[in-house]
Amino acid sequence: MEFPDAGDEGFDATDPEAVGLDPDAVRDAVEFHLTTGTPPEQVAYDFSNQEPWDESEGKLGYTLGPMPERRGGPAGLILKGGRLVAEWGDTRRVDHSFSVAKSFLSIVAGAAWDRGLFELDERVAESRGHADDDGFDAAQNAPITWHHLLQQTSEWEGTLFDRPDSIDRNRGVGKTGGPEKGEHRDLEDPGTHWEYNDVRINRLALSLLRLWAKPLPRVLAHEALDPAGATRTWEWYGYHNSDVEIEGRTMKSVSGGGHWGGGFWGSARDLARVGHLLLNRGRWGDQRLLSEEWVEHATEPCEVNPNYGFLLWLNTDRTLWPSAPESAYAMLGHGQNVVWVDPEHDLVVVLRWLALSDDRAEREDLPNQDRFLRRLLGGL
Repeated sequence: MEFPDAGDEGFDATDPEAVGLDPDAVRDAVEFHLTTGTPPEQVAYDFSNQEPWDESEGKLGYTLGPMPERRGGPAGLILKGGRLVAEWGDTRRVDHSFSVAKSFLSIVAGAAWDRGLFELDERVAESRGHADDDGFDAAQNAPITWHHLLQQTSEWEGTLFDRPDSIDRNRGVGKTGGPEKGEHRDLEDPGTHWEYNDVRINRLALSLLRLWAKPLPRVLAHEALDPAGATRTWEWYGYHNSDVEIEGRTMKSVSGGGHWGGGFWGSARDLARVGHLLLNRGRWGDQRLLSEEWVEHATEPCEVNPNYGFLLWLNTDRTLWPSAPESAYAMLGHGQNVVWVDPEHDLVVVLRWLALSDDRAEREDLPNQDRFLRRLLGGL
């Protein structure tokens, strides 16, 4: 197993055949992405019918944090055993990664857990830094543990940074059937219901900020990205109204996605380094950045959603990617931003702006992610 040197030029390129991949299969997969990717002129989110934030008038619109006016085109790369076997598009472009940011919260949480800053079954209300935080005082929220927040089963109730948790109830991501988004749903006990809810993710980010008592981008850089040789081009944004006071200092609480702007912006090459860190179970070269125990916890299926771990998407029973091993998992974000990790084959795949599906995919009942992987893995 190799580990790329630091910086954009640190990747060791090699022919697919040298690492046991079929060059034709690699070319076929890359061509598939290039022909099914969404064009850069297609905006990431359509805010045309929403009123933006106007600081001069003090009006709160839909977006709370920065959003790109334009984005890049289809891009990606494939690492096999840490060596670069394919690359296409602009992999150095810093682009919005949307809910890939949630997986960065898992890494930040893992570094805290490794230091003994919290226990998974510990109630968040009793954790360090939460004495002055009333976010877990209510009866609904008091039983919530870190485990609940990390698996998106907390059922936390409240308003954070002008967004009530109810705005994301019944959002429907990763589920079929059930109530329509926006319909009323009575909250259940923490740990008993899984829901993709960005308000609760931002609640986790704020709780981790209070736990570390330092900005999470600084934690991420020090604990993971700098040691893994990432560039300094990435950014992790919060909202215009997410400044909080911690230990007498004002800090920005970052967002765990791009639902209302903000979030993690980075290059495909830097995302590949994070995937390679996870592939190696928290090790980068001779350095241990995350414990193996944390990576194991993060990739354990949630009881109420087996395709989810600690802010990572899993392939339990091969239901997300039928063409891939069950042990594969991924960091996923809107716009088909994908950091896919395949421990069985020592593979990391980064995809930016792959169309979710097309007519052919719907006829085959397979998402384009799996159609890409079927082509790639067919050469093994």
